[in-house]
Order: sequence, then structure tokens, then C-alpha cells
Amino acid sequence: MLINLRAQPELPARVVVLGSRGFIGGAITMRLKALGISVLPLTRLEIDLLSPSASEKLLSLLKPGDVVVVASANAPCKDLGMMRQNLLMIEPVCAALMLCNVAQVIYISSDAVYKDSSNPLTEASCAEPNSIHGVMHLAREVALRQTYAGPLAVVRPTLVYGLNDPHNGYGPNRFRRMAAQGQNIVLFGEGEERRDHVDVQDVAELVSHIVQRLSVGIANAVSGHVVSFRELAEFVAAAFSPKVKVLGTTRVGSMPHNGHRAFDNSLLCESLPELHFKNWQEGLSQVHQQQLAKAAE
Repeated sequence: MLINLRAQPELPARVVVLGSRGFIGGAITMRLKALGISVLPLTRLEIDLLSPSASEKLLSLLKPGDVVVVASANAPCKDLGMMRQNLLMIEPVCAALMLCNVAQVIYISSDAVYKDSSNPLTEASCAEPNSIHGVMHLAREVALRQTYAGPLAVVRPTLVYGLNDPHNGYGPNRFRRMAAQGQNIVLFGEGEERRDHVDVQDVAELVSHIVQRLSVGIANAVSGHVVSFRELAEFVAAAFSPKVKVLGTTRVGSMPHNGHRAFDNSLLCESLPELHFKNWQEGLSQVHQQQLAKAAE
């Protein structure tokens, strides 16, 4: 769980965000700037983490006292080649952090590091991934812990939705795109799997609290609510006019995570009681309003 090293929130001098053009990194960058925090956004244009000079370049950009958010990854990680690439990307980050006295490091990981369980998962649950994506993130977590001796916070989001998602992953983001284009929403099987989903804005808000409270430890970025993909699809379809259909299909293969993946976020609520995670109805309704506002611009 998280431990807050500051009793009261305090804005840092500067936050460096690696992967600031990504879905989660971009939301974090916008939230920190909205709070009046000085942010150095770094993308592949400023520093290529796969280049031989990446560690020297990053070291030249860092200042003692910086907070560093590591949100840069080639994800989702689907095969061994991608895993190797992601591990090579974290190597120069670790090398630079060993030589610069930064104030805090926050790593954006994934709930894929957890072993499947019939009980709700918590920050104390077993990290025993059964996917290459999960193995990649857990390896990166371990690498940072072994090379950076300062305050380290690991944020493990579950399935993330939001307006600017680039991945079009199965779930709310794809459903919204299909409905907006007048296409029927097609499910895997009957969409009976029940999962937790989190708004990307809530992930960014969590990171902003971790920055201000100088928190260390593990935080699951989860809403604490489970919903089936069928319910999500029907909710999304009802928001559009004309309403599209939600269609089931013949399932091929087994359901991921045995069809159920729930979280208990009481430890996080105890650490940061001022933080509020939206449930899926609240979150998707807000995303819909954001999409309408963007279309009207």
C-alpha cells in the first residue's frame, strides 16, 4: 500500500514525465500542469530510450529534486521481442536515476502483474503474472527498485478508458468508437466477463496526489466496481442516437482471468481518503460529454 511521507500536500519544484505523449502520460501531464506544477514533458522526439546515448541524454535533462514519472512503454506488450525492447528502454532510465538525486520516482505499471484470484485483488496480492505484458511490467518494477534507492511509487492501473485512447482496446474505448460511427458493438462471446475499469483522468488524479504527498509503495488505480462487458456495451449504445445493436458471438478460447477480475481499493482509500474514483457509469457519462464537446469545437 501507499505510505505518505508528507502529512500535507506540497507542490514539487518540477515533474519530469517520460512518455508524456501517451494516453496515461498525457493525462498526467495535463493534470499536473493544471495544478500549477512545472512539468518537463519528454517524448521520443526529445529522448529515444533505445538509443545508445539515452542515459546520458536523460541525465543531462534531470535536476536534483525532480520528481520523475515513468510512463513510457511499448504497450501492450504482446511477444518476447516487445518485452526485450521494453526492458532495454528502462535500462537507461535506471542508469540515469542512479547518478541524479531526484526526489521521487513514479512508475506506471499494470494490474497484469497480479496472479488471477477468485477474491478481490489488493496491493498485497501475489504478483505472479501469466502474460508477457505482466512479466514486462513486473521486471521493470524490480529493475527500478534495485537501482533507485529513493522514494518509489508504483501505480498499477486496471483497464483504462478515456477520450484519447490510441489503442482501441476491447472495452469502453472500442465500444464508443463503434457506436459513434454507427456500427453495431460486437462482443467476445456474450460479454459476460466482469472487470474493473478506470477513467484515465482518475489515474492522473491519483498520480497528482502521490506527487504532492511524496507517497511510496504500491497503488492499484482501480474504481473498486466490476461490470460485465455486455453491461458496458449496452450503456454506451444507449448514449448514441440512433442506438446501435450489441451483438454476441461464438466465443473462441477461454475467458481471460476466468471471467472475473475484481479489486478491493480500501487500502488506497485509507492512504488517500481525499481521492475519489468514479464508478463506470459516472466515468463513461463524463467521457461522452467530453466527446460531444470536442465534436462541437
